[in-house]
Amino acid sequence: MDRSKKIQIGLLVLVAALLVANFALGGFDAWFGQSEGDKIREAAEASTPQAPSPFSASGNIPGMNEGTTTPPNVPTTTIKYDQTVYDFGVADEGAIVKHVFKFTNTGKEPLIISNARGSCGCTVPIWPKQPIPPGGRGEIVVEFDTKGKPGRQTKHVTVTANTIPAETHLEITGEVRGKEQAAKGGK
Repeated sequence: MDRSKKIQIGLLVLVAALLVANFALGGFDAWFGQSEGDKIREAAEASTPQAPSPFSASGNIPGMNEGTTTPPNVPTTTIKYDQTVYDFGVADEGAIVKHVFKFTNTGKEPLIISNARGSCGCTVPIWPKQPIPPGGRGEIVVEFDTKGKPGRQTKHVTVTANTIPAETHLEITGEVRGKEQAAKGGK
């Protein structure tokens, strides 16, 4: 048998071994059916009402936070933000824009924020990890790194909590003056 046939057979054996290992470690569900996690997520989504959102029909920012819903059988509450949109005006490229979004738990159950996710890596939210009691106040700090982001900017933060709807959205917007504009001292 010549060398190229041995290499081909060796590669086929390697691919077959990888396929067997993948199926043995649970890959079968991912290729041919739903995993248990998918089934649980679908059940949670079916039992949690979603309000319409400007981001997509599902209330998610495409590609960013699919499947982030409140688990079933968790008591829900309501949240009211002092403001949901912050316009920072004009900032020089490279600056870190920071804003504190304040909110109140307006429901009758403790408010538990399970996640807060920025629409890109340049937007980082920091949220309280402890439950907020009914009537209690809290803050979500959002930092936006303007480095490499000249021009008009609008960044979103999706907050997932035990609220109806399970996701609420915050927005930080403004104009980032590029390095050339900042050096000239104008816009």
